[in-house]
This record gives sequence, structure tokens and C-alpha cells, in this order.
Amino acid sequence: MNILAIDYGKKRIGLAWCQRELGIILPYGVVNTIEEVIELIKREKIDKIVIGLPLGLNSQENENSQRVRLWASQLEKETTRVVEWVDERFSSHEAGHSPGTVSRDERSAMIILETYLEKNK
Repeated sequence: MNILAIDYGKKRIGLAWCQRELGIILPYGVVNTIEEVIELIKREKIDKIVIGLPLGLNSQENENSQRVRLWASQLEKETTRVVEWVDERFSSHEAGHSPGTVSRDERSAMIILETYLEKNK
């Protein structure tokens, strides 16, 4: 099963990928538009989409959460894939302190995917 994790930001969309059977999470680049994400999902035969949900510190949804949910609903319609959600609080902070050469957006997506896989073992 091919899983794509998405860190949806106002400027960029960070991506990470995993083939569940292998269990290795890889950075998959940064894109700027939903069309690029849709094309990638079709080209790479992605089975599942996991998106980081930005919650407030009080675990409540906010304006940013609603913006991401709206974007994800369009993605679901265009790809016919169901989106699963992961609380992404602190993923950007953690990504900023992670070593490596991949972008912060990709690292955030990798953390989102790692969180998802850990919860769904």
C-alpha cells in the first residue's frame, strides 16, 4: 500500500511517501498546487492520503484547520481517495530541529506519516 503524507501550508505543500510493506518513510518533495498533488497521486498509484491537521494548543480546530479541511475535500473529490487526519501540532517545530538536507516542509510531512504509522500498527 502506497501512502502519501501531506503537510499543507499557505505557501508550500510538503510531501512524504511510504510503501507500508517496507515501512520506510521517504521525503517526496515540495509542490505548490493541488493539481501537482493530484497528478502525483495518479502517477504513483497512491492508495491512502494522510494530511496533517493543524489544531490549536487546546486541541480545538481553528480557521487554519478549516482551510486545510476545505483543501482536502477538493483533493478527495478529484482523486476518489479517502483522507485520513493526523494531529500535526508541533510537527513544524520538530521538523525545524531535525538534521538532514530535505526541506522543512518534507520533514513535517515525514513526521505526520511517522505519527500515522505508529498509531496504526
